[in-house]
Amino acid sequence: MWTSLLVVGVGDVSKRILLGRKLRSSQRGGTLLPKRIALPVFASDALSSVAYAPDEIFIMLALAGASTYAWSWKVGLAVALVMAAVIASYRQTVHAYPSGGGDYEVAKVNLGERAQMTVGAALLLDYVLTVAVSISSGAQYAAAAVPVLSGHEAGFAVALVLLLTAVNLRGMRESGLPFAVPTYLFMGGVLLMCGIGIWQLVTGSLGTVETADFEIVPSSGYEQELTTVGLIFLLARAFSSGCVALTGVEAISSGVPAFRRPKSTNAATTLLLLGLIAITMMMSVIILAREMGLRYVDPHHLDRLRQPDGSPVADDYDQHTVVAQLAKAIFDGFPPGFYFVVVTTGIVLVLAANTAFNGFPVLGSLLAKDGYAPRALASRGDRLAYSNGIVFLAIMAIGLIWAFDAEVTQLIQLYIVGVFISFTLSQLGMLRHWTRHLVKTKDPAQRLRMQRSRAINAVGLACTVVVLVVVLVTKFLAGAWITVLAMAVFLAIMSRINRHYRRVAAELAADDQDKVLPTRVHAVVLVSKLHKPTLRALAYAKATRPNVLEAISVSTDSGEADALLAEWDKRGVDVPLKILYSPYRELVKPVVEYAMEIRAANPRGVVAVYIPEYVVGRWWEQLLHNQTALRLKGRLLFTPGVMVTSVPYQLRSSEVALERKVRSARRAKAGDVRRGAPTAPDRHSYKQVD
Repeated sequence: MWTSLLVVGVGDVSKRILLGRKLRSSQRGGTLLPKRIALPVFASDALSSVAYAPDEIFIMLALAGASTYAWSWKVGLAVALVMAAVIASYRQTVHAYPSGGGDYEVAKVNLGERAQMTVGAALLLDYVLTVAVSISSGAQYAAAAVPVLSGHEAGFAVALVLLLTAVNLRGMRESGLPFAVPTYLFMGGVLLMCGIGIWQLVTGSLGTVETADFEIVPSSGYEQELTTVGLIFLLARAFSSGCVALTGVEAISSGVPAFRRPKSTNAATTLLLLGLIAITMMMSVIILAREMGLRYVDPHHLDRLRQPDGSPVADDYDQHTVVAQLAKAIFDGFPPGFYFVVVTTGIVLVLAANTAFNGFPVLGSLLAKDGYAPRALASRGDRLAYSNGIVFLAIMAIGLIWAFDAEVTQLIQLYIVGVFISFTLSQLGMLRHWTRHLVKTKDPAQRLRMQRSRAINAVGLACTVVVLVVVLVTKFLAGAWITVLAMAVFLAIMSRINRHYRRVAAELAADDQDKVLPTRVHAVVLVSKLHKPTLRALAYAKATRPNVLEAISVSTDSGEADALLAEWDKRGVDVPLKILYSPYRELVKPVVEYAMEIRAANPRGVVAVYIPEYVVGRWWEQLLHNQTALRLKGRLLFTPGVMVTSVPYQLRSSEVALERKVRSARRAKAGDVRRGAPTAPDRHSYKQVD
């Protein structure tokens, strides 16, 4: 026990340094977020998509050459319209379900268990991919700025995930504060860049990007002039890739409880701000990139990018991202502007993963409470955050980053399938929600409001269904099948966990038979030597007044067994001692078999096994004692009708842990005097009891 205290003491100091002091459950109100903090915390993912959504649109259009870039603004406009419809739909969700849960809660209430599990699996996977894609993209930006990181993007990305994990373990409010400033700087930098670029476009002074004089060789299969069907399919691919801009929109609906009051109103306002800012930035970047002559291809197919003289670019050519090329041209002659935009974009891509770090643990807690995930995910940590969910998300994201070597282009193919499945089911659930309430509502004003909300959700459903179909058709063979397969695996695991919890609940349900007392209690005290721990265990066993009490010792040496029997008789111990001879020097098996024999002789009775254990104060001392007791308890726990009791005996070294605990308790903490905290007990008030 005191060994544990010592380890906990050292570990607790480390946790306090890393995470900060513990928070009481009553302090949850102090962790709620105002809108100015909630925007960067919950919307950084959707806002940061401006750093890669335009890139994906241009990459897809470039398959047929630069001539198809004429469609870029139209594709961007289609994505913006879908985003507007989805955000308007989620504004209805946050008002209808202010308790949080978002898509999962909507599906649970309106669509049934299967849809509930599907949404849960889709969102869990999407949150993991959000971290993997955002962090990997940020690592790519870092490698472009710091050449020494080139080739080590995966390791750097893993380090970033660990850093985000540590920050989020400190709690939502504290994780939001350091993320708010970079996110606002990013928004300001990009909006300023776009504003200057549009002014230059209007005044005729807009320059060109560094790739404006390059040419793009069409990809295999796109060499000939596109047919109408081919053009539609290409635009659909570009549209589906651009829809990555919508990821993260649902996070606000899941995090409504984290907002300050009025929660629903603040969440809806934050959603509106998110939509306006994200659409403005994305459309501005796409229009400026087209007007400035951008040429952009898949980073893995740079051989399709040709220099003005017709020769391919060098193998080590560094193709800057769309935002980086725009910033360099717009801030031509003013390098600080370029570096400001690039640096803040790289930082916000890393911080965008924070959206998932806030959404995943909340969703995990809901799944755990409903019995679809391990119950540990529903527990809050020292800082009132769902610590287990945060750690679990980090582990899964690190696994993906390492498996795909932090390649954004590969990871992006797995993206948005899950989120649009959850979008679609959520909008369908909201339609049922309003239809059900309209039947019960008679007030004309309320009915009008509900009908308007239902119409908004109907439009949202139509948009998300179209996007989902397009994404599945255009991305399935490119990697979306992995997401579908992963969702099926998640569903199978969740179903298995739910069945397990239901089976356990059925087994543990109390009935009248559980009130029947055992007919007989046969107590057994394990003896290795006749010393103080043994005598204490015997005394405790006697105090329980069993029907039968005996001591047993396992003998691997006849001489030691004879000496123990002689000393037993000499001291006149009034408990019979039985020797279990073990010719193969096994210590655990004879005790287990003996307990099973007693149980078999009296099936309605119980066997109580008392095991003396040493309590030491240093971690390395634990390695020198109690190993046989641990193995024996592990075996007896699986033996029906056998109760195992540890009888501790504190050695003097255990006082080391006790003194450490006392010193920790006596250490003054902020606010102790104001709260009237009691003075810690003096160390001399603790005594060793033999």
